[in-house]
Amino acid sequence: MSYPNPAAIPSSQSLYRQASSLLLYQGVLSGAVGQAFLSLLQSLSQREDELTCIRAYSNWFKTLAASGESWQDYLMWRILWDDNPFSRAVQRVALSDLPHSLVAAVKQDLHILQIIYKCTSQQLSLWVQEVSQSETQPVVWDVESQAPSFLPQESNWANSLPDLANYYRDNGAGLLAQYRALRWQSGELVGIPHPDPIELGELVGYESQQETLIKNTEFLLAGYPALHVLLYGSRGSGKSSLVKALLQKYSSRGLRLIEVAKSDLKDLSLIVDKLREVPQKFIIFVDDLSFEEDDEAFKALKVVLEGSVTARSQNIVVYATSNRRHLIREYFSDRPRPRDNDEVHAWDTLEEKLSFCDRFGLTLTFEPANQDTYLKIVRHLADLAKINLPQEELDYRARQWATRHNGRCGRSARQFIDFLTAEIST
Repeated sequence: MSYPNPAAIPSSQSLYRQASSLLLYQGVLSGAVGQAFLSLLQSLSQREDELTCIRAYSNWFKTLAASGESWQDYLMWRILWDDNPFSRAVQRVALSDLPHSLVAAVKQDLHILQIIYKCTSQQLSLWVQEVSQSETQPVVWDVESQAPSFLPQESNWANSLPDLANYYRDNGAGLLAQYRALRWQSGELVGIPHPDPIELGELVGYESQQETLIKNTEFLLAGYPALHVLLYGSRGSGKSSLVKALLQKYSSRGLRLIEVAKSDLKDLSLIVDKLREVPQKFIIFVDDLSFEEDDEAFKALKVVLEGSVTARSQNIVVYATSNRRHLIREYFSDRPRPRDNDEVHAWDTLEEKLSFCDRFGLTLTFEPANQDTYLKIVRHLADLAKINLPQEELDYRARQWATRHNGRCGRSARQFIDFLTAEIST
């Protein structure tokens, strides 16, 4: 199938028809900026009155300015993030094995999108000026380009189909391409635009635990069976920070972090099913985990940890943190006593509760920091923050901080360094 030269910009009426005929990449223009663009094209193509066209251009300009992107960057990122049958299929199947009709539809859409890409802010401004017959040209929105450039460099985007397929295979599509960290909220995945930027190099004091967790995560990324991990120990010891720091190190290799609240663990099987068929690797992160008796979340997590009739997904592990060694709260009244209405095998039930943490393949223990470990963390963070104080003064103030605040732990050390940085800067 041959197409007209994409470098030639058609009339606004023709461009509106083509933009409305996208087969797979309709989502590229489904956002606020894309819809404002279509409304502007519609106003121009239908030769509506001058005021309507100017308002449509103003609305497009405002929504584009709010995004902080150029028109070309906006289009490019939406193409790379678009979740459609092609971007999903090409992550699992070689491009040569896809149905011919699917590949043909992609090429047709890329041709249309290339024409839209060539329709610059200057061209839209010119069309509006022609309709309004005004000597004043509308302001043009233009900012520096930041998007990847392998598509724009091609004279015909259809020739870049293998590169586009590789991009989807390496980076995913939809939310998984747009975000490295996500959370499960109200029954769906929601992207986290600004995940915690903490890095592994900032964490000291628990080197053996860090080494073990890194090794297990690398098994996951390499496609080998990886273990579910329970990180338990004293508060403020850096358990959660260690898990979040893995994202900074390995997101470029396809690692994604899915934050799941304890109240949403009942949806865990649904989450696993949604992620099972994609090539990215996932840490399902559950922070501050503990259960009450007969908690539905306990049963849902037990299924994922132990498995069921459905095969275990090889691209997902659960990393949970807890301040409790025994995750299910136990009371003295739970212990079996010889009464007529007691359960016959009550000790077995109690043992099942107490051994729940054993269902994690790895348990990493974070002991309370002693003074040497606490001061080691403080000195390390002070070096990273470029705080130049004599070591004796730094240690003395750190000990005073721990006494007056949250005790000796990594969290106290970071709070102390943050306070000290601000104090020195003012």
